[in-house]
Amino acid sequence: MEITITPIITEKATKLTEKLNRYTFRVSPEANKHQIKDLIEKLYGVKVEKVNTAVVRGKNKSRWTKSGLLRGKTNRWKKAFITLAENQVIDFYSNI
Repeated sequence: MEITITPIITEKATKLTEKLNRYTFRVSPEANKHQIKDLIEKLYGVKVEKVNTAVVRGKNKSRWTKSGLLRGKTNRWKKAFITLAENQVIDFYSNI
């Protein structure tokens, strides 16, 4: 099973990082906490203290077009909150 992981860089996620040393990632829905922890430690070379996950439900979407009202739904996805140990930092902007 291939686990995908993408950092979420929003204003709210940045505040969590600054205050609590907690980083936010979008992960594969089938990934569990142990797999996420191992992947973060391997990719970024940091010590993970704690992993919290949340499943974000899909939202209903609709829009008006020439042919009428189109309705659909976005996919659900999983969000992971990674708390790092003291003095550990992940730098997302180092390779830009």
